[in-house]
Amino acid sequence: MRRNMRFTVEIEQETDRRWIAEVLEIPGAMKYGETRKAAIAQAEAFALCVLAERIEKGEQVTAPISITFAA
Repeated sequence: MRRNMRFTVEIEQETDRRWIAEVLEIPGAMKYGETRKAAIAQAEAFALCVLAERIEKGEQVTAPISITFAA
């Protein structure tokens, strides 16, 4: 059985002109970037690292998963 995981990425531009992207479903999964695209990419990559660590520690079900990010 495949598990579908959908994550929402919230993006804002800071007063110093940097962009910040946050994956809302993963507490603390936020990254800055010089561009909107870079911030989103870094936040998504970080979220995947968090999920991989959870799987390695046995915190996630190891059934196949399908991951979708929506910015």
